[in-house]
Amino acid sequence: MKSKDLPKCPIETTLMMLGCKWKVLIIRELLNGTKRFCELKKSVKGITQKVLTSKLREMEDLGLLERKVYPQTPPKVEYTLTDIGYSLMPVLESLKSWGKDYKKYTKLVEKMKMS
Repeated sequence: MKSKDLPKCPIETTLMMLGCKWKVLIIRELLNGTKRFCELKKSVKGITQKVLTSKLREMEDLGLLERKVYPQTPPKVEYTLTDIGYSLMPVLESLKSWGKDYKKYTKLVEKMKMS
């Protein structure tokens, strides 16, 4: 992607790269290392094969991951984050931290309502 095509706002750029929950969950899985398509399908609960294929292609086009095809039968394909993909780790860590805090908050609110 060319820099002239990117939004002026850095937050908007980040959201454009991540786009949807599926991309974030795929990145979460790939942060642990290279995975095959079937491994991603199993670990990203609720994603369809069509959506996973589409999101992996988008992420490859954006430079977030690399796809390696092995010439064998049946075909073997592996996906690995690029350096740009790995650079999203702090973003995902922040999301994880916020999610944990929000869960604590909701439990606290529920306890207060019961009192």
